Amino acid sequence: MPREASSRGFGLARLLVAAFVLILSVIASVIPEKAFALPSYARQTGLGCGMCHTEFPQLTPFGRRFKILGYTLGYSVPEDKRVIGKTPYESNIQRQPDATLPVSVQAITTFTHTAMNMDTAGSAPFLKANDNIEPVQTASIFYGGAITDHIGGYAQFTYNAQPFGPPVPHLFTWDNLDVRYANTTTIAGMPVVYGLTMNNNPTVQDPWNSTPAWGYPFVQSNLANTPGAKTLIDQGFAAQVLGLGAYTFINDQLYLELASYQTLNPGALNSLGVNPVNTLPINGVAPYFRAAWEKQWGRHSLEIGTFGLFAETGLSIANFVPGAGTNRFNDIGFDSQYQYQGDDYWVTLRATYLHENQYLPASVAAGLAANLNNTLNTFRAQAALTYGTDGKVILTGGYFNTWGSADPILYGGNRTFLPNSDGFTAEIAYQFFGKNNAPKLWPWFNTRLGVQYIAYNKFNGASTNFDGMGTNARDNNTLLVYLWSAF
Repeated sequence: MPREASSRGFGLARLLVAAFVLILSVIASVIPEKAFALPSYARQTGLGCGMCHTEFPQLTPFGRRFKILGYTLGYSVPEDKRVIGKTPYESNIQRQPDATLPVSVQAITTFTHTAMNMDTAGSAPFLKANDNIEPVQTASIFYGGAITDHIGGYAQFTYNAQPFGPPVPHLFTWDNLDVRYANTTTIAGMPVVYGLTMNNNPTVQDPWNSTPAWGYPFVQSNLANTPGAKTLIDQGFAAQVLGLGAYTFINDQLYLELASYQTLNPGALNSLGVNPVNTLPINGVAPYFRAAWEKQWGRHSLEIGTFGLFAETGLSIANFVPGAGTNRFNDIGFDSQYQYQGDDYWVTLRATYLHENQYLPASVAAGLAANLNNTLNTFRAQAALTYGTDGKVILTGGYFNTWGSADPILYGGNRTFLPNSDGFTAEIAYQFFGKNNAPKLWPWFNTRLGVQYIAYNKFNGASTNFDGMGTNARDNNTLLVYLWSAF
């Protein structure tokens, strides 16, 4: 990328970072208030978490509209006068600032068992080859809530425990970010929401759980092998970029969004706790689009949508070769989600398909790929039953499949030279205090206890150890037990 263009790009990134810091400064020093998908949001609205979530972090139709409206819905109407409609803008709940900071805390404790022992060379001394308990696998602090009547935000800073392998230099890092301006109007008798979003991961701003950033599984082990091949839109730029986007939600049915993203410079990434060595620098900006149609009737809700990201990138610092040029990635996704609300249960069905076209002249020039053109595909589907109100039993089953072009260099570590992996996920969980009726000591405390099992049919190109090399796919099967608490 030309130095002048690079300088302009990094200048825009610095401007976005400065804007974010300014917003947080205003939050902290000028307009402190109660804050919500978080216990802080529940404090802000006065509503139980079950109003916006079937289970954390999966949203209900009401919760999706809360997010689209910029996290600004508050509470000041007396309890006997409240009107809570199916959408926030049909409710009479109003914002009421007070002196409580909109902050929440989350921690996840895990036990991980894998079908085969793991290589612990260079790992933290407390990690064993198998059957590891991590008292704190991750811990996060969140800001979440309204800033003004039309501006709200969600910001997360996270500690991640040391996984297997050499010491990780960045255990503390910024995580999900979504700062919004949202407003409403009426056009031709139809309600219209319109707004702006600044965020750091394509799809993190999306209100449906069928897109990658908030997709299932919601908790994963950091001590188990996972498939290596992923499309860029599938968390490939998470916490590495900043983007600006404009969106609208028309007649409570049609959602449209356009955004563009740019990689932060290495210094900014390092300051935010992200290792810049393997970051793919975006040449110019990467456009993103989202279109979704949702229909509600009675207790039913159905969404069908599409989304996409188009990026031209250089090689990472670790693989940089002078004069190698750039690669291009065109990612298109299709998704659908159905929900049914029973008297004391929810049924949710989700499906996502991702397709990526890769044009890799830079990787070929650097000896990192054999093919100029490759494709990569991912399909995921899940079904979830959430039963109960004060306490919830959650049953989830899912299937995942990734497949694509054979490339003897790009996938040279796989004996078939293919990226293919597929398998099933099963999970049972219990979520306490579904209506925020926790003990008085922690009135907004939420805890979820879960057991999850992942079974692989194929893993990184192969299903069985037919040639005496590597491992069977099922050797990577993983049992995860977790305790997820937030308050």
